[in-house]
Amino acid sequence: MSFVSDQTRRIDSQLDTLGLPLSVSHHLDHHQAPSSGSLSQINSLRTLIKSLSTSSSSKAILKINNVLFLLDQAHLSPVPNDIESGGQLDELEWLLVAKAAVQTYGIILNTLLYEIIPLSNDIWYWDDVLGSYSYTTLYSLQTSPIRLWDWSSDIYHDALSRFKSVQDGGDASGPDNKAKSTQSKTLAQRWSRFYRLVRDSVRDRSLLDLQKKALSPFALARAHASRKQASLRKLREMSASGLGLLMNECLSFDLDDDGSIVTKFSSINESLEGLEEWKLVVAKSVALMETVLQNVTSLDTGITDFEENVFAAVEDDPEIIYSNSDSSNTINHFRPAFLSNRLRKILQAHIPDHKKASKSLALEYGKPSLLVRYWLPATALLLSSSTLLRLVANRKVAISAWIQDASHTSIDFWNNWIVEPIKKIIGTIRHDKASEIAIMSKESLQGDRASLERMVVDFAVDNPAAADAAGRTLSESEISQIRAKIKEGDLTPVLRAYEKDLRSPFRGAITGDLIRALLIQVQKTKVDVEVAVGGIDALLKSQELVFGFVGLTPSLLICFGLFRWTSRLLGSQKGRKRKQSQMIRALRNIDRILAASNALDGDLLSYREHGLLLCEVHILRERARIFVPGQIYRDLLEEISDLENIRTGVKRQLQVVERIRWAYAKWII
Repeated sequence: MSFVSDQTRRIDSQLDTLGLPLSVSHHLDHHQAPSSGSLSQINSLRTLIKSLSTSSSSKAILKINNVLFLLDQAHLSPVPNDIESGGQLDELEWLLVAKAAVQTYGIILNTLLYEIIPLSNDIWYWDDVLGSYSYTTLYSLQTSPIRLWDWSSDIYHDALSRFKSVQDGGDASGPDNKAKSTQSKTLAQRWSRFYRLVRDSVRDRSLLDLQKKALSPFALARAHASRKQASLRKLREMSASGLGLLMNECLSFDLDDDGSIVTKFSSINESLEGLEEWKLVVAKSVALMETVLQNVTSLDTGITDFEENVFAAVEDDPEIIYSNSDSSNTINHFRPAFLSNRLRKILQAHIPDHKKASKSLALEYGKPSLLVRYWLPATALLLSSSTLLRLVANRKVAISAWIQDASHTSIDFWNNWIVEPIKKIIGTIRHDKASEIAIMSKESLQGDRASLERMVVDFAVDNPAAADAAGRTLSESEISQIRAKIKEGDLTPVLRAYEKDLRSPFRGAITGDLIRALLIQVQKTKVDVEVAVGGIDALLKSQELVFGFVGLTPSLLICFGLFRWTSRLLGSQKGRKRKQSQMIRALRNIDRILAASNALDGDLLSYREHGLLLCEVHILRERARIFVPGQIYRDLLEEISDLENIRTGVKRQLQVVERIRWAYAKWII
């Protein structure tokens, strides 16, 4: 929603609060009941008025075809209505025309607004061309075919005109001489004469362009770009002046405390009887819209002359010049049907003609077309296309292999480094046994510990002396005690025998239990190592989810980097940054317009400055909708509304700009 929608809704609500429904009900109460035909016409007009209201749909401004259709459905007659229902129908017809004028007003404002905004891009393009030697040289190369064509066309037309003048001079000697000369001259002689004329034209053209040739092609290109930029600035300022003029002077129903309208047109005859002031405002506004559309694309006049000509044309408009001698004739002439026809003319003729003229000027003075800007690389690509195709054909197998390898690598990377780690993480969260991290299996430690227990018990049974049971067998209680000590890591029977045999190692190794004791201690060492590894397993299991995310992180970083690179390549990130830079630039331009204004303290902006301000405010408003959150955006709309209202004064508007700068810097800057 732009300021145009806000403006049309505000004016439409003012029309609704003028007491028009009350006046209609007054006529219904104090006049005799209308006929059935008049009643159906009244109901039809009320339906059309409702359709023309800004509250009839989500969009405040209707399309041109819809407004024309509703005006055609009204069947307004230039003949005054009958006495029975004349007052009612007149009020409804005027209200319908006023509603249609509001819709036309919104359409024209949108047209001017969306014509002004793109001109800034073309002006910036010419700034780049004029601000860089390389850009100026490139522009000179890009436009060289056009200059060559224009020069050749001038030479051809000049030579052709000389050839015709020579023929006409030869024909003046008479018909007999004409026949003889025609027969005597061959085709080769005619071409020879034409060639000499072309050569003379080239020589004369070179003499005429001697002053231009004194300048370098670089200087000529800069001068050409500078002229186009100046014309674009003039078109932009003229359109902005028309926009500001319509915003301030058109359909301005200034209501006072009593509910009556204070008009902006000082020359309105206040002594006119039988015609309310709001109808005069509507009529003057229709004439103002028509005059602005007809003159806003005229670049030959200055801004001040344009504004003065518009006001003079509105004041001297033949359809709304009032005569003090006969007010009844004025009322009959000033019928809603005439304004309806004028609105149709604006919608059907003036708006399309204005769009065509504005587009033509933008194309003439705007940046060159795509064909002009890119014919150099396109020509190079076309000339090298055969070489490129030959290279592709010769390396067809290699290119196919590269594509297949790239696709297989991408698929394997996705499956092995993204899908599988995610599955393992999900399994860890769900305590899936298959996803547990372990250095050894759970049964390994239990089996080795049971084997050690059996080894030590058998050793103690075979050597009761080592277990403090010399000369007798071990009882079950003593064996149970040995088992309990083994679980705690105590191998006393084995160590005693080991110490005894160690005194005579060779005899103990041959006849004793030294080797057996050593092997049991090796098993004990193995069990101790497995216990330590089991502790490490427990630690890994407690951090299993962390290890899963650590394994997934590199692949996620790679995917994120590829996504950012792709988004920058496709321009989505650039588009977002460009929109944010446009918002910053719009705020800067708003501050510049207000600071550079000639308005003194308490004075208002000019129409041109107001129009330029509205364009920048519109850009700021549209871009802020993307970056600023909802509630904060509604607060920003209040600040923007203060900027749009020039009646507050330049000093107050500069304070609003400063408040926007520090209050919304998080989203704007």
